[in-house]
Amino acid sequence: LVSYFWSHQVIKNVVHVTVAGTVGTWWFSPLEASSCCSRGVRDSFVRSITYSFGSICFGSLIVAIIEAAKEMLHLMREQDDGALMCIAECCLGCLEAIVEYFNRWAFVYVGLYGFTFIEAGKNVIQLFKSRGWTTIITDNLIDNVLFMVSIGVGLITGTISLLIAKLQGLDAEEGFLGVAFVIGLVVGFMLTSILMGVVGSAVNTVIVCYAEAPNEF
Repeated sequence: LVSYFWSHQVIKNVVHVTVAGTVGTWWFSPLEASSCCSRGVRDSFVRSITYSFGSICFGSLIVAIIEAAKEMLHLMREQDDGALMCIAECCLGCLEAIVEYFNRWAFVYVGLYGFTFIEAGKNVIQLFKSRGWTTIITDNLIDNVLFMVSIGVGLITGTISLLIAKLQGLDAEEGFLGVAFVIGLVVGFMLTSILMGVVGSAVNTVIVCYAEAPNEF
């Protein structure tokens, strides 16, 4: 279970670090990241799977362990739905959100400067404190907007799947329309979430770069 969540987190964070490195290169040297096949993109990806891969694995492992423990508690709650199990699962959920929030900004610094995970986390928090931006990053609504976009696209693709099933005459089978809608919803939501994750990483990197070097804007 841990290996599954770990693999998922590593893949997601490799993309996050690659996007952070690419946006950072574009911020300080626009010509090196002028296209999708530019040197900045290639170098950022290579760094994320070589020099920074240890930091990515370490940060991802922390979240993976929490996710696995949360899933195990959820399975235990199905057998014995006690108050302690509910409280423990809630606490793990809060801890998971805090760690993922910390990882998001720490990995931006990993992608920008190649710091270790712990060093990157300390530096980025210190940067925001020195700029007085702790409230700004806490009230960042970008992720909420991107999540709503993903939900909207998922609902649209689910509706399209439902209409296609009706046009194909499959509505005679009981429950098939519901299955078609759910499949379309899940596929649309997942694909859009991946795309919006890239956008979210880019926005977070721009915030860090502006805090680090506002004169380059």
